Amino acid sequence: MPKQTSKSTKKNNTAKNNTAGKTKQHYHGHRARLRERFINNGPEAMADYELLELVLFRILPRRDTKPVAKDLIDRFGSFSEVLGAPSHLLSEIDGLGPMAVTDLKVLLAVAQRFTRDELRDRPVLASWNKLIEYCHSQMAFEEKEQFRILFLDKMNMLIADEVQQVGTVDHTPVYTREVIRRSLELSATAIILVHNHPSGDPSPSSADVRMTKAIIDVAKPLGITIHDHVIIGKSGHVSLRARKLI
Repeated sequence: MPKQTSKSTKKNNTAKNNTAGKTKQHYHGHRARLRERFINNGPEAMADYELLELVLFRILPRRDTKPVAKDLIDRFGSFSEVLGAPSHLLSEIDGLGPMAVTDLKVLLAVAQRFTRDELRDRPVLASWNKLIEYCHSQMAFEEKEQFRILFLDKMNMLIADEVQQVGTVDHTPVYTREVIRRSLELSATAIILVHNHPSGDPSPSSADVRMTKAIIDVAKPLGITIHDHVIIGKSGHVSLRARKLI
């Protein structure tokens, strides 16, 4: 015989369906309103967590992304810091699995590629703000120090951008002979030195200044100009040239 369904069971099923429908409607309505704000007012009118929500809509299509976005901002501080955070720390956030973490890292790679491409086919010194944005996107949130060199031709066009050394949380070994050797290999007539401070404070140390002066002393007789040494922190940068330290 056909199985009979009790009135209480039907009532419970109806309640569950109604609850599911309301949840879906709530998420969809919130997402539509947030997208409309972005379209009408632009990204400047949105808080970091709201912009992050828009990104997470596609990464987490079946989840309320608002608490996830807020947890990420609370943990790491800003939109940029979320993208730059190490994968193993991102995975500690409730709701972010391996695929979601990978998607965030893809977004970071897109941002880095965009800023890099803005430097191509134009004199680097005439695009200084773009250069700083690029270096910040590449290095500001790294957990270890990196020593990067931008190699330029006689027109100050970018020939190559290379990470020369990776060190510890507070030190990177720099070898003058390797800097000069690579500059000669690329026929660079000028270079810009860049390294990051994972502590977040871009203030140069006395060792940073001494190392830069040592490279200048060796490079100058070979016709290689050291335009600057820039130190990147999470919230800013310092130019040794602007500080008149070199």
